[in-house]
Amino acid sequence: MNSCTKEQRLHQYCKTKNISLRNALFHDFMYLAEIIAKKFLYRGIDYEDLYQVASLGLLEALERYDDSRGVQFPTFATSTIVGKLKNFIRDKSSLIRVPRKNIELLKKIHTATHELTQNYNRTPTIAEIANFLGVDEDFILEAMEAKYSTDYISLDALVSPESDQNLSVFVGEEDISFSRIEDKDFLLRNLEQFNEIEKRLIHERFYSEKTQREVANILHVSQMYVSRLERKILKRFLQNKKNSQEEIIDINTKNIVFVVSGAFTGIDKIIEKRLNIKSS
Repeated sequence: MNSCTKEQRLHQYCKTKNISLRNALFHDFMYLAEIIAKKFLYRGIDYEDLYQVASLGLLEALERYDDSRGVQFPTFATSTIVGKLKNFIRDKSSLIRVPRKNIELLKKIHTATHELTQNYNRTPTIAEIANFLGVDEDFILEAMEAKYSTDYISLDALVSPESDQNLSVFVGEEDISFSRIEDKDFLLRNLEQFNEIEKRLIHERFYSEKTQREVANILHVSQMYVSRLERKILKRFLQNKKNSQEEIIDINTKNIVFVVSGAFTGIDKIIEKRLNIKSS
């Protein structure tokens, strides 16, 4: 079999579909996958991924190839591999688009890096690459930063191979607006149990932020009466909160006041409807 040409082996494979023969042909034409994969670099996808997709395209081309149609295999395989890569990039490409000028410069940087590495037997510095290409170092850095900006890692990825925790555990923070919504809902649901005087006191004290003396004047009662009624209302809120088994940390009268006053902020129309009063 080794004395046969590639064309002869292809012809034999098309007739027999022998797996061992297919694998040998795959190694014969691997250079196609390598060359074509490199043409799709700098699009926010690693070369290893591109090469893997190109290799699958080559394998698919071998399995579909029919030499009786008169088309040379490299031509047929190139079309198949390119189509495979374009579909992959379309589905997986980054949402962040690198400017065309940076893409062109990145190609030149890649070529320069490869050549300088061979000349110096080490990785070249930014200054050496810039001097080789005849451009300012800032342009080299800008292009390289643009490339890195397209790299992304899934939040489901593990922090390390030894860890069982993913990145989402360490990224972001709790949105306090959710707890505020719960507090508002709790408040509005519980307002129904209060009489009109108690509702008026809640509105004036925690929505209009009036003092106890001012509320006493509005209700035509003593300040002592307002103080006792306010404490009674807050205790009832506290008891209802406990009964509903909603979580409150270090709960006390001050916390309840904060919940009540904060819940009124920004929902004037709802409060007006609930308390059946108009804003002054």
